[in-house]
Amino acid sequence: MIRARNIQKERFANTGIYCNAHMLPRQIRRYCETDSEGKKLLQLAMTRLGLSARAHDRILKVARTIADLEGSARIQPSHISEAVSYRNLDRELH
Repeated sequence: MIRARNIQKERFANTGIYCNAHMLPRQIRRYCETDSEGKKLLQLAMTRLGLSARAHDRILKVARTIADLEGSARIQPSHISEAVSYRNLDRELH
């Protein structure tokens, strides 16, 4: 976890933010890149679960954090899938 925090600290040096949760939309577009499979998976989840644009951004932030924990430079489809499952679990609990 410390390694993931260090990755985020480096990523956001001199930006005024210190972690993925505080990313603004332009930073999400810059730092939350995924491949076409990941994009399709996220779009499918958005459609099937009826999620908002805000939920879309939150899922990407969580997926970026999962990728950081694994030391992955890019968000993989598995990271998207895990983040969607957390989002779905959160919706079920509230």
